[in-house]
Amino acid sequence: MADLLYGRNAVREALRARRRTFQRLFVSAGAQETGTLGEIVRLAGETGVPIERVDRRELDRRLIDANHQGVVLECSNYPYAELDDCTALAEERGEPALLLMLDHIQDPQNVGTLLRTAEVVGVHGVVIPGRRAAEITPAVVNASAGAVEHLQIVVVTNLAATIEQVQHAGIWVVGVEDDERAQVFDEVDLNLPLALVLGAEGPGLARLTRERCDFLVRLPMRGQIASLNVAVAGSIVLYHAWRVREQGR
Repeated sequence: MADLLYGRNAVREALRARRRTFQRLFVSAGAQETGTLGEIVRLAGETGVPIERVDRRELDRRLIDANHQGVVLECSNYPYAELDDCTALAEERGEPALLLMLDHIQDPQNVGTLLRTAEVVGVHGVVIPGRRAAEITPAVVNASAGAVEHLQIVVVTNLAATIEQVQHAGIWVVGVEDDERAQVFDEVDLNLPLALVLGAEGPGLARLTRERCDFLVRLPMRGQIASLNVAVAGSIVLYHAWRVREQGR
C-alpha cells in the first residue's frame, strides 16, 4: 500500500531526498504555484512524477482531518535502514557515532519534532522499536517537516538487545531520565561515540532500557511544572551534545 505524504515541507523534502518511488503528485487546482509549492512542482517535473491538479475537496476527501496545504504525494512506504548503515555513515563522515534511540514514544508530533532536531544536528541514525511506538507514517513525516526523509531510521524488535549491540561497537548509551542517579546533562562529557535514549511520554524509560544505559542525564528544573515534554527535553540534550562535539573537533 502506498503512502500519501502531505504538507508542503514534507512533500518537498521527499522529492529532494529521492529515496522513495513516486507515483503521482496531487496539487490543488488554482493554488499559486510559487514559493515552496512552485519548488515542489519543479522537483516533480525533474524526477518525472506525473502531476494531477485536482479540486481541493478531493484532497480533503483523501486526507480527512489532515492539513495537506494543497499538495499530496503518492509514493512508496518509508525506506528503513539497518544499524550498520548508521555506523557506516559516521565512519564515512569521520565522526564519532551519534545515534538517537526512542523507547516506545507513541505520539507522532513528539517523534516528528525529535526527528527534525536529529536531522538538524547531523544524527547518524535513529532507532525505534517495532511495537508500541510511532512508526514513520505520513503524520510523522509531516510533523518532522520532512526531515525524516534525510535520516536513517532503524526498526528493531528488542531495544535492550540493540543497546548491548551498540555498546559492543564502542558507543556509550546515555538515557535521559529525571532520576536521582542522573547527572545534569551539561556537566558530563558527551564528546564521545554516543547513543541518546529517550523514554515514552509519562512512564519514561522502561526498566530494562534504563538498566542497560551506561549512565543517565537529567535537565534541572526551576519552575512549578515537574517535567518537560519529551520532544523538548530530547531536543535540548541533542543540540547540546552536537555543540559539545563541534567545539571538541
